[in-house]
Amino acid sequence: MEAAIATVVPSSLGFSRATNFRSRSTVFNVNGYLNLKSHSRPGHRKMASGWKEQTMVRASATVDNDSYESAAPIAPLRLESPIGRFLTEILISHPHLVPAAVERQLEQFQTDRDAEGHKQESSASGIELLLYRRIAKVKANERKKALEEILYVLVVQKFVGANVPLIPRMSPSSLGSSGRVDNWPSLDRDLGELHSPEATEMIQNHLAFILGNRFGDSTSVAKMSKLRVGQVYAASVMYGYFLKRVDERFQLEKTMKILPYALDGDKGYVEEAMGMSPFGSDDSVQGVESQPEASCWAGGLTIGSFGHWKKPSSLGSYVKLIDAETLMRYTTIRSMEAVSIIQKHTQALFGRRDVAIIPNIPMWTLDSSEDELIKMSFGGLKRLVLEALTFGSFLWDVESFVDSRLHFVVN
Repeated sequence: MEAAIATVVPSSLGFSRATNFRSRSTVFNVNGYLNLKSHSRPGHRKMASGWKEQTMVRASATVDNDSYESAAPIAPLRLESPIGRFLTEILISHPHLVPAAVERQLEQFQTDRDAEGHKQESSASGIELLLYRRIAKVKANERKKALEEILYVLVVQKFVGANVPLIPRMSPSSLGSSGRVDNWPSLDRDLGELHSPEATEMIQNHLAFILGNRFGDSTSVAKMSKLRVGQVYAASVMYGYFLKRVDERFQLEKTMKILPYALDGDKGYVEEAMGMSPFGSDDSVQGVESQPEASCWAGGLTIGSFGHWKKPSSLGSYVKLIDAETLMRYTTIRSMEAVSIIQKHTQALFGRRDVAIIPNIPMWTLDSSEDELIKMSFGGLKRLVLEALTFGSFLWDVESFVDSRLHFVVN
């Protein structure tokens, strides 16, 4: 499968509070059923000696289309593959079974891939070999789509486990009485707790870079470019992905006490390297409704002067020590499946097919001739950016987890 540059850094996949079973054995029997035996759940008494809870779920990709379509969505993107729909139903009804169902599906992918490779090697040349290759290509495309949706389900499951709902699709039916689209709770504290203290500091710097002089203004409302907001959301997902990746390296070197010396300096360093610009630095915001003292908003931050050499106590100082080539690699999404998920999720959230992820090309050069304005508070914009950062962080986690099982990320 196609992939962007970077190396694989395996990380464990945490499934948050929703799945804190002490132990679980997983067995798929010959009839295709998934048996999960959960032993000793914290906070629950055993009703009798040797008590065990056993849950059985059909482990197939057969889904009732009517029930799937009528179910209340828990994420903006509606999955299309049978595997994606099956995992969505499991996520809604039995979220603690999702990891086991994913593990089983990844094992099946690996088995199928090995079998296809063996067939190509052992088959005769000519038409038969060509046929095998065509079949293998079709199956590989099906696996790629299913793999994208597995990644998406795992990201959504982490939000569910953290008890933080994703922002629903922005549509005319989602408008409130005031005409605003941001009718969702802020949850700023809940989202902040999902990151390390060092990453949280950089998240605050990112918010300051995006919001500019409106960083502390949550109540003012303005008409904003929907396409521009969508681009900011997608870019923030990519920034969150980078942030989790570099934070893992920082925490490792910090634990091993091998951090180099840093030159304390400017903010917005990574954003500028990624081709981002402050929100509101163009005509993407109109008609701000605010208090007089908060009426001027151009966005942007003044880059400060260089400081002095010291051991980096912050993630931001550490990032500035990374050479340009490594920084470019770290700011690049590793797999095309992850890139596709970012694009599809953003398009579903904003209802715009023209929000595109183009590797190594600034996202701000897209045509906005058919753009529309949406009414939103700056507090709502902050919530969007925080969710996007968390989505990117979770995407790094689940991509690393899946790759440790299937090895789909190409260096």
